[in-house]
Amino acid sequence: MKIGEALKHYRVEPGTKVVLGSIDAGECSLFAGGKAKALELFDELRDELQSLQKILYAQNKHRILIVLQAMDTGGKDGCVKHVFSRVDPQGVRVKAFKKPSEEEAAHDFLWRVHPHVPGNGEIVIFNRSHYEDILAVRVKKLFPDEVWQRRYRHIIEFERMLAEEGTTIVKIFLHISKDEQKRRLESRLANPSKHWKLNPDDLSDRARWEEFQAGYEDLISRTSTEQAPWFIVPADRKWYRNLVVARLMVDILRGLKMDFPRPSWDPTAVVIE
Repeated sequence: MKIGEALKHYRVEPGTKVVLGSIDAGECSLFAGGKAKALELFDELRDELQSLQKILYAQNKHRILIVLQAMDTGGKDGCVKHVFSRVDPQGVRVKAFKKPSEEEAAHDFLWRVHPHVPGNGEIVIFNRSHYEDILAVRVKKLFPDEVWQRRYRHIIEFERMLAEEGTTIVKIFLHISKDEQKRRLESRLANPSKHWKLNPDDLSDRARWEEFQAGYEDLISRTSTEQAPWFIVPADRKWYRNLVVARLMVDILRGLKMDFPRPSWDPTAVVIE
């Protein structure tokens, strides 16, 4: 997988009409070496990601916000665990957005999101995000249509503000097929140690598969912007999903042209006795 290939191949260009049914969730077209070779490259990418994150943290200049969305069982947790396993925990935070609490629901929908965006030198990963306040509201009809419709504008402006203030925003949709979701749900059901991961609500959401897919198509099409693009990553093959996300992150951090800060003093003049 060459430098920049994933950035170009999986990026949703602004104005593109997304049709998820036309995207193969099982493809692995950017890597021809097979799973074993992919794991070797993945190790190299994780090492480089670790090195780049050290510079990011030390330089204390750039901010990275990663937005992860997927259908249930899409692999958000696994992706975070594997791709960022070697990154210094001092410089990365993961925030999972669940159903709004009573206090959160009493405020505007972005009130609970803004305190968790990254500061200088940080990588923050949103496991689900402010986009749930469009998607879930739309599909489950929690509020009238005009509520989620106007939230598109609010989110675009919110992300524009973050970008203009120095945040690099990377939005990733982990795209799985309905058949693969079935296999993963069955695996959880068959394994008692995974029962905690299986929520009956997942099955009711699965019954709305087409509605969720349509919602994601509209959402990604309307909110992939120059300052905050979406990347649709095939996720039926976990090893390929991880490889692509690692490649994306390394290439994006490389593109920041970072370097360790230079001391304001002369190291050659210091003597430690």
